[in-house]
Amino acid sequence: MSMRKRIWIPLVTLAVAAGGFFGLAPRWLESSMNKLDGKELIPVSEAAQALHRTLQIVDLHSDSLMWKRNILEHGDRGHEDLPRLSEGNVALQVFSSVSQTPKGLNYDRNSADSDVLTALVIAQLQPVRTWTSRLERSLYHAAKLDRAVAGSGGGLTKVSDAGELDRLLAARTGKAAPVGALLSIEGLHDLEGRFENLDKVYGAGFRMAGLTHFFDNPLAGSMHGEKKGGLTPFGRKVMAAMEDKGMIVDVAHCSHSCVADILAAARRPVVSSHGGVQATCKVNRNLTDDEIKGVARTGGVIGIGYWDGAVCDTSPRAAAKAMKHVRDLVGIQHVALGSDYDGATTVRFDTSQLVQVTQALMDEGFTPDEIRAVMGGNALRVIRAGIAPLARARAEPRPAP
Repeated sequence: MSMRKRIWIPLVTLAVAAGGFFGLAPRWLESSMNKLDGKELIPVSEAAQALHRTLQIVDLHSDSLMWKRNILEHGDRGHEDLPRLSEGNVALQVFSSVSQTPKGLNYDRNSADSDVLTALVIAQLQPVRTWTSRLERSLYHAAKLDRAVAGSGGGLTKVSDAGELDRLLAARTGKAAPVGALLSIEGLHDLEGRFENLDKVYGAGFRMAGLTHFFDNPLAGSMHGEKKGGLTPFGRKVMAAMEDKGMIVDVAHCSHSCVADILAAARRPVVSSHGGVQATCKVNRNLTDDEIKGVARTGGVIGIGYWDGAVCDTSPRAAAKAMKHVRDLVGIQHVALGSDYDGATTVRFDTSQLVQVTQALMDEGFTPDEIRAVMGGNALRVIRAGIAPLARARAEPRPAP
């Protein structure tokens, strides 16, 4: 065998193996992490289906942009994409950017010193600039959404100000109802410690952000971090700038000290974008009754998820019971949806089957008007007000709850 062939054959073998890895590994990983549990769905009545078709549905959190999948096509894995959002009658989906995930991820204690997301970023053949920069990962997610919007033929539209939100809702009265997309950030460690990077993420279209994710960072302590402290001086500076710009502050994943500091400092409504409540599911990441009351005092909303760590089950009835607790404690105007779809979660139903939530709420005794509020009306109120720059918001009358 010639020297040329001895070199060429291993290179071809390596190329085939690499192609198989980069082609199959991301698909396998997502399929193994974003699952439906296959358990029986609840029966859906004609009344629930009829009501569901009239709703303006808003989901405050999904991680679909993290995965190598075309969100314009009906997928064979994961929990949502544009066709399934349309099937579920979703008006507005908040897409979050995840930029770091610690090794050995758990709800109790994680170090900020590791990042398994880098392997996924490389396996998905994302641009090299995203391999080492958390900021570039978020900017890549924003560009990915922009490309999807441009290629959707009007089926997907980006929302970054109140005017765009109003145009979206007006367009949904037609036969071909578009789906809106609003960008959020799951942990402002993607600022990489530099205050000026807040302008960069805002310029890319991000209009909501949680200060922490699964580990403590330079802004605040995480509920899942090592020290679980409150807001740092840098965190307070960033939070104030977010409110001025028109970026909604999200307390999801914050430590209890962090939540307390945010609620004490908030000048605008805050959200808990995805999670549950300790009254129905005593998991450390879920909100206490005092924290629920604090979010309500700001005029904000609490997005209830559908996975076991949020509601201690995957049944839509468990989600509805958590929503009922929030309603009974602080009022219907503070309840919202926060699925955490495609966030390495196992759920009972995907976004095309959101009528499951409508039915569960009906079964819990929620009125049609209460269901309209929970499924999207409350979130729309907070988003419309929250994405306006603060000076403009002061000049405009505050929407009625």
